[in-house]
Amino acid sequence: MTSKNEATKIPTLDDSVEPTSRPVHAQTMKAFVQDEYGTAPDEVLRLAEIDRPTIGDDEVLVHVRAASVDRGTCHLMTGLPKLMRIMGFGFRRPKAANPGRCLAGTIEAVGKNATEFKPGDEVYGTCDGSFAEYARAHVGLLALKPTNLSFEEAAAIPISGVAALQGVRDHAQVQPGVRVLIIGASGGVGTFAVQIAKAFGAEVTGVCSTAKMDLVRDLGADHVVDYTRDDFADGEQRYDAILDIGGNSCLSDLRRALTPGGRLVIVGGETDGRWLGGFDRQVRAMMLSPLVSQKLGIFGAKENSADLVVLRDLLETGKVAPAIDVTYPLREAAAAIRYVQEGNARGKIVITLR
Repeated sequence: MTSKNEATKIPTLDDSVEPTSRPVHAQTMKAFVQDEYGTAPDEVLRLAEIDRPTIGDDEVLVHVRAASVDRGTCHLMTGLPKLMRIMGFGFRRPKAANPGRCLAGTIEAVGKNATEFKPGDEVYGTCDGSFAEYARAHVGLLALKPTNLSFEEAAAIPISGVAALQGVRDHAQVQPGVRVLIIGASGGVGTFAVQIAKAFGAEVTGVCSTAKMDLVRDLGADHVVDYTRDDFADGEQRYDAILDIGGNSCLSDLRRALTPGGRLVIVGGETDGRWLGGFDRQVRAMMLSPLVSQKLGIFGAKENSADLVVLRDLLETGKVAPAIDVTYPLREAAAAIRYVQEGNARGKIVITLR
């Protein structure tokens, strides 16, 4: 797992100094900082030396060993769709220091109420500003790291894995023997959804592009549809559950591929709409659902430690494994985000701070 990109030059710091080369007692850290929204990672993100975060009573300080990038990272960086700004991520400028949210690392310090962990514990989970040497995290968003995974592998899991688990288990309500269609099967959430649905005993069909079909097959999908050549909604196959992950298929096509009593779960959507960014399709699904026999639903993942524990069990038993495409060093975080923006990712993109 090596970087495919040249190092991104940051004029404010010496790139040759790795994060672990400074004394451990230093109270500053290297972190990416974003002062304004923008579409170009190299222009809106800068690597800087800043103070370590202070923690509250219910928080811990994590020495970050790895972080990851997903489509949500791009949305947080650009501030688009603008609905996100209204939802509390910062209206005129980002609230968080940087758009990183997933991490794996070791507990450095604990708040007085954070009795779940102790210094030295290896953890994974979510926080704000994970593209940094240290990050502050609430104990309710962390769990002990799976023992069989590296920090890089563990950092790939929290947001995408939790979204996939909740989509498959809680919303699609996948049971043994059901036929499940997963649109966007080669992406961050999709790679986990395929494996979790298989672990739950489903017959899984994944939808992806030609170049990513081998990945989806390797994840365990029973069937793979190449959306560049075949139409999953041609009416020849119907599915008991459909997870549309980051797609933009119209509702009529999705319903055509669904059994009369099937469940549609819209996990996300990607359009050019600056305000809703595809959320209008989700609203239409919610309005239509009470009027038809099919169950048309949407959801936003709720990050929590309990589901991280469920995922840890699946990971430690080998039923689920992260599919990592490329690993970048911290100084190349902007390049990692650009790689995801360009649609190149096959699975997860990880940033390492070793």
